[in-house]
Amino acid sequence: MHEHAGSAPHSHNRARTLFLLALGSVGVVYGDIGTSPLYAFREALRPVADDGVTRVEVIGLISLMIWTLTIIVTLKYVLFLLRADNHGEGGTLSLLALLMKTAGRRATVLFFMGAAGAALFIGDAMITPALSVLSAVEGLKLVTPTLGDYVVPISVVILVLLFAVQSWGTAAVSRFFGPITAVWFIVMGVAGINHISDDLGILAAFNPYYAVLFMYNEGYVGLVVLGAVFLTVTGAEALYADLGHFGRRPIQWAWFCLVFPALTLNYLGQGALVLAHPETIENPFFLMFPNWALLPVVILATAATIIASQAVITGAFSLTRQAIHLGFLPRMEIFHTSETQTGQIYLPGVNTVLLFGVMMLVFIFGSSEALATAYGISVTGAMVVTTVLAFEFLRKRWRWSLLATVAVLLPLFLLELTFLGANLLKVHDGGYVPVAIAGAVVVLMWTWTRGTRILRDKTRRIEVPLPAFVKSVEKQSAHAPVQVTGTAIFLTSDPDFAPAALLHNIKHNHVLHEQNFILTVKTSNTPRVIPAERFSVERISDRFSRIEMRFGFMETQNVSHALGLMRKAGHKFDIMSTSFYLGRRKLVPDAESGMPMWQDRLFIGLANIATDPSDYFRLPTNRVVELGSHVVI
Repeated sequence: MHEHAGSAPHSHNRARTLFLLALGSVGVVYGDIGTSPLYAFREALRPVADDGVTRVEVIGLISLMIWTLTIIVTLKYVLFLLRADNHGEGGTLSLLALLMKTAGRRATVLFFMGAAGAALFIGDAMITPALSVLSAVEGLKLVTPTLGDYVVPISVVILVLLFAVQSWGTAAVSRFFGPITAVWFIVMGVAGINHISDDLGILAAFNPYYAVLFMYNEGYVGLVVLGAVFLTVTGAEALYADLGHFGRRPIQWAWFCLVFPALTLNYLGQGALVLAHPETIENPFFLMFPNWALLPVVILATAATIIASQAVITGAFSLTRQAIHLGFLPRMEIFHTSETQTGQIYLPGVNTVLLFGVMMLVFIFGSSEALATAYGISVTGAMVVTTVLAFEFLRKRWRWSLLATVAVLLPLFLLELTFLGANLLKVHDGGYVPVAIAGAVVVLMWTWTRGTRILRDKTRRIEVPLPAFVKSVEKQSAHAPVQVTGTAIFLTSDPDFAPAALLHNIKHNHVLHEQNFILTVKTSNTPRVIPAERFSVERISDRFSRIEMRFGFMETQNVSHALGLMRKAGHKFDIMSTSFYLGRRKLVPDAESGMPMWQDRLFIGLANIATDPSDYFRLPTNRVVELGSHVVI
């Protein structure tokens, strides 16, 4: 009896936690996919609407949308990919970090695949806010046509405010994200149910035969339509990337209990409305609502699109931090906006770039109709990349046979390639925008990784092996450096060689501290490192020791905090009498160095805008000494 009495509150708490996490995921994870009904069906109708839409075409379109949601979101992401995690974290770069451990000769190919997936996500993070907010604000035209001229200015104000509040953090606002988005899904579902009775024949869309028939009958136009149909699943990549924030089960529960039913009902309702009233083809989503409800729905839609945009921006911050820690991008300022949620961060540099990109898109395209053509390429491209990485994951991590892996992933891969091909048809209509954005990001990542490797190889040629250096410096001779009290910590990326700052300090200042630590900070391929594995210390001599600090790719690399853990573990040194020595290199371009001149200059530019190591590693700034040198790259 006692056991039952004790387990009831426990199971109640678990159920409550699951409910709250699922509700939170509705706002953050499903915000983007939840705004697709605003424009997806409308855009899919356009290519076939010139000579009037037939009954079979409408049913076929809705069937395509329902089955796209079922196969790509439900099967691929919700049921399969959410299990392919890196210690609880999801997303392209988390998957890449996991696969790089056993990559071998395929490391370069995997790097470019991962970089392309990440770059396409950044492109998505620019297009989503612009398209979503424009499509919601355009509902004002139906409230009163005179507001049509104000759609772009209102959208710009909303977006500028959205990016301006990023530095405050989403912790306070995110409590409302879930409930508001949940109301949005309920409203969409109810509107759908309300109109399905307009023409019950729309229920035939559950039969995939109509989707196949549509593609067979339409030929080339069917391919163009597929590009718009894919708008129904925008946001699926964010679902995978946000796995670490909520966990698998809450995301799955939210999808099956609320999101999937609401989306399906809404698309069915839109289809039935167009079948019964063909004149509603111009904007079937907003015309589902009576006149008195239009303004409240436009306001709710705008709130939902702002939340969707927020989720994508947060995802871009998180992905950039992973890229920095994995060595794909230079160090940038990272601010934590929540004391409890490690995932809630703010990167001012990324925020500025995203704002600039979003504003450019709003002013260049001016309407959601024009921007929708540019949208699908980044999403389909990112999905194809994820499927390719998933192939490697199944083979290497889950040890599946080649036959089983191909049997599961090949149909999905071919389907996504078809969608990608359909979207590539829109390159000249604005599809070049995400391709250009993604291309630029890949070039930046490639330049940074290539440049850092060349720089490491060049400096290694002139470096002195650490054991040999310690041996020579410990010899008592007339030229031995003067010993001073206190501790010196020398940061280096290669612990096998004497850091340049240490060599310069002895050469110019002729002094050596009584205790010297050679510190290397390593990023683990796991999201977080437990405190017990945070550091390891290796004694080289009486005065020299090596420290290796390990951080996960989702953590802040706070060296001061880790040193505090070292002191608690019994390593004696006074932080107030400790000096930190950093080597600062002035890079000089050289056309003969292994990279073209333009790439040299780009790498130097990236190195110059990188955050100061003392800020990045959270070192006490009043105890940092920098010693410089010239390096030709």
